[in-house]
Amino acid sequence: MSLADDKLEIDTDTLRELRDSGDDIQFVDIRDDWERDICSLSGTIDIPMARLPNELDRLSTDTPVIVLCHHGIRSMQAAAWLRQQGFAGAVSVHGGIDAWARRIDPTLALY
Repeated sequence: MSLADDKLEIDTDTLRELRDSGDDIQFVDIRDDWERDICSLSGTIDIPMARLPNELDRLSTDTPVIVLCHHGIRSMQAAAWLRQQGFAGAVSVHGGIDAWARRIDPTLALY
């Protein structure tokens, strides 16, 4: 699975395929700590959106970045901003963790 096209968003089915692929991908959860306390995905790099500019050094520009938030609004903004910072393949998860919980993993808490 490639993130080489220009789309700024992927859906939850594509996220599941990418997570299952074993490919080297950075999954970045930009929600605040209290939100991740309610529900979260394993294997994410947790950087609240407000801290993203100061913690860019935790990410590699050589590895695709998938950004996740609650409903996909903040992650869309973050993915667009990351592209401006040199993360060419950054994408947002459409619908965020809420869509993931509703479509893929109903064991996750909704909020």
